Amino acid sequence: MKVLYAIQGTGNGHLCRAMDVVPSLKKIADVDILLSGTQADIQLPFEVKFRLKGLSFIFGKSGGVDLWKTFIHSQFRLFIKEVNACPVNDYDLVINDFEPVSAWACSLKDKHCISLSHQAAAIHDMAPKPEEIDRLGKFIMKHYAPSNETYGFHFKSYGPTFYTPIIRKQIRDQKITNKGHYTVYLPSYDDHLLMSYLSRFPEVKWDVYSKHNKGVIVSENVRIQPIDNEKFVESMASSEGVLCGAGFETPAEALFLKKKLLVIPMKNQYEQHLNAAALQELGVPVIKNIKPENDIYIHHWINSENVIEVNYENQVEDILTNILSNYKNRENKQLLPII
Repeated sequence: MKVLYAIQGTGNGHLCRAMDVVPSLKKIADVDILLSGTQADIQLPFEVKFRLKGLSFIFGKSGGVDLWKTFIHSQFRLFIKEVNACPVNDYDLVINDFEPVSAWACSLKDKHCISLSHQAAAIHDMAPKPEEIDRLGKFIMKHYAPSNETYGFHFKSYGPTFYTPIIRKQIRDQKITNKGHYTVYLPSYDDHLLMSYLSRFPEVKWDVYSKHNKGVIVSENVRIQPIDNEKFVESMASSEGVLCGAGFETPAEALFLKKKLLVIPMKNQYEQHLNAAALQELGVPVIKNIKPENDIYIHHWINSENVIEVNYENQVEDILTNILSNYKNRENKQLLPII
């Protein structure tokens, strides 16, 4: 089969998953890669045939998505042009990881599109939900990248077509140690705000990775450095715990590495609040922001030994084989003559 695998480039999670999905998919299909979005920091180790602007969410510096910057940077005429030009009809099948250009191209050109994403599982009725429903956020998640059928990943398998997280080989191969520091990844917060807040906990060494600076900043017990995939992974694997946003891949990797985890969901990012609800159900502590009223919860987390046990097996090839097999069987049945 000739398959177009389309990846969302907002944040690093989709790209981390692609590092394992693409090599496995190439074993069973002829694959081209499409990438859209402008907020990722990770370089993919394989050829990307189509690089598009798409629609990206812009991270702010005070704990959430910057809705205004997201709006003014969204070039809707260019997006429509990219959708119309996207060559989805050149492929037998499009597999989509929450990527809007190819998804809408399939919808408009009546091409079968399979969603293979975390978002598909997070928004599903069987997955945990926060107490407050963000109606706009829910609408965006449902319509951002439409598809004909869905397979998804979540912290637990909440349904028959939903799987536990894909943990990339780089994480699985890490030697797990404990050097006592805490690894931090909160890309929606300003560096100086983080440094000021984390210095309130002088008993802890904080190893912070930032989207906002190009150099290293050190002040007493806080070290802030640019995102470097190798260093970040090594820092997590050798940490006492991980403080991060309520994304999907980083919390899942921290759980796999058996690290204490504390998450802060981004404001204006409904997916992260869905994730926070699921993590809280597992026993992971969640706080709203880095304000003084939450100091007590961070102190409690630092002093706790609360490690959540998970079992995230390596099932990438089985998942992909199952998806393609189901699709082929359905296509073959449709081609059978009526007797």
